[in-house]
Amino acid sequence: MTSNIRKNRNTGRGMMENDTRETAIAEALAMLDAFASVGATVFDLTLTNIKEDERGRQEVRGYEENQSLAQLRRAMPRLIADASRQQNNNIIRPHNPPGVAIIQLDDLDTAKIERLAAHSFMVIRTSPDNHQAWLAVKDAPAEKEAAKDFARRLRKGSGADRTASGATRIAGGFNFKLKYAPAFSRVEITYTKPGYMTSCGALERAGLVAPREEPRPPLPAHTRPMTPSGRPSRKKWPSYAFCVQHAPLSHGEDRPDISRADFTWCRTAIEWGWSKEDTASRLMELSSKAKENGERYAILTATNAAASVERQPYRERSTPRPA
Repeated sequence: MTSNIRKNRNTGRGMMENDTRETAIAEALAMLDAFASVGATVFDLTLTNIKEDERGRQEVRGYEENQSLAQLRRAMPRLIADASRQQNNNIIRPHNPPGVAIIQLDDLDTAKIERLAAHSFMVIRTSPDNHQAWLAVKDAPAEKEAAKDFARRLRKGSGADRTASGATRIAGGFNFKLKYAPAFSRVEITYTKPGYMTSCGALERAGLVAPREEPRPPLPAHTRPMTPSGRPSRKKWPSYAFCVQHAPLSHGEDRPDISRADFTWCRTAIEWGWSKEDTASRLMELSSKAKENGERYAILTATNAAASVERQPYRERSTPRPA
């Protein structure tokens, strides 16, 4: 990494004890500037609170789509102040600018982030050994499904979370989760290279992109619920609880990875004959993460699941039982 790397300052013990609110606001604005440097000027904003329900889902305090860079910059002093006082998480999701794919690589340890920093315009740390790398790919495929496939293979090849939502906590604030109390981790920018854009070829030459998957045989007809007319039945949904119970644990946590549970549930529902639109709608009712991140997350998860089914219609694994 270069001289733009910043050293870890503190872990948030006592909130704004060691850093002033002005420093936190400056860090948040630096994150917005890093996104703006690669053309991202529109964001979705979600506010969640540290409070959790019996399933570990955080309370959603607010959601605003299509916020401009100027709107977020004006709101930042208030958002930082409210976050500290109310123990809120400020979460943003950047929109892709024209001709550029902004890709989040999440759940990366120190060794992985060292490998990825040279290709990133920004690296952030969300907890002591958990990082995100943000890449701007200037020549990602123009066709939507091809672009998604490239991002999926990049996440796989780099060892990142394959179901990352593309949303991140704003730098300068704390990662308010009950498991971290009272020493909440500060979300910090550790590396920036403003305006830097990488390419598909550079990432492939670095060995960060997984090869394309060979399609597997279609799912045998008899394993799908069928109507008397021979069409896939729409009377049963997979068990969402089963998907959560059998999901791998989140990085560094003792609870299921809800992103992966959501993807598995969506993929199974689509394998069972549900449309991706119906699947996304149902996911909004079931998933804490979908409620936290909004309809766009649900649609993206269902769309990615549908593409996965198309690439590999049959996967030799146990599937969730009907709900």
